[in-house]
Amino acid sequence: MSFLNQITDANVLIVGASQGIGLGFVQKFLQDQRIAKIYATYRESASELITLESENAEKLTCLQIDITEESQIIEAVQKIRAEVNKLNFAINCVGLLHDETIQPEKSLRQINSDNLLRYFQVNSIGSVLLAKHLLPLFRHQERNIFATISAKVGSIGDNQLGGWYGYRASKAALNMFMRTVAIEYGRNSPKTIVVTLHPGTTDTRLSRPFQSNVPAEKLFSVERTVSQLLAVIEQLKQEDSGQFFSWDGSRLPW
Repeated sequence: MSFLNQITDANVLIVGASQGIGLGFVQKFLQDQRIAKIYATYRESASELITLESENAEKLTCLQIDITEESQIIEAVQKIRAEVNKLNFAINCVGLLHDETIQPEKSLRQINSDNLLRYFQVNSIGSVLLAKHLLPLFRHQERNIFATISAKVGSIGDNQLGGWYGYRASKAALNMFMRTVAIEYGRNSPKTIVVTLHPGTTDTRLSRPFQSNVPAEKLFSVERTVSQLLAVIEQLKQEDSGQFFSWDGSRLPW
């Protein structure tokens, strides 16, 4: 039996919900009668998400936070705890591959320490800060899941091509953080399953500049990615905590 089918009035948190996979999760959960309350975070412009909030005010609450700022995470968690005493599911969809100033490095010549630090702040440290402050909301008697979007290129064992130093290393660090969180949660919040997930190449702003070599059948719509990840999440067992899963449910090497 899937974990959501075992509970009623579930509360969920989607971190990084302004676009892409995060927004797709919000849209999916708004249609799910098992979900009582959705909290969704965004960093800046999020017009589509804000519109959804205005149309679903009873169910959806949006919170503006930058997960690289611990004080903002604390404030957001306080707001959630003022309304509910538990989370049944949280997924962190925040990720940085490129922006106006950062592009994936093709060689050592392009290594820049400021860019590397930014990759780690967004892709690695933000998640472990979330784990730190969400713990009280997971410590209840119902099974619950804390998932983070990682990436197959963060697998050291799978790295055959090189390049993308900052993105690869920050996702590898994310995997180690979440593996370590899973061990501590196992002692302090034993009903929580902690996993990292590779979503596959999804047609989002993050992947768009790098889609030219992706076969059509391997480029997923947001809706398909969300459905595939939910299928993996729904089948998770307690012994899966601390593992790294691909979109098809297979385990990925560290």
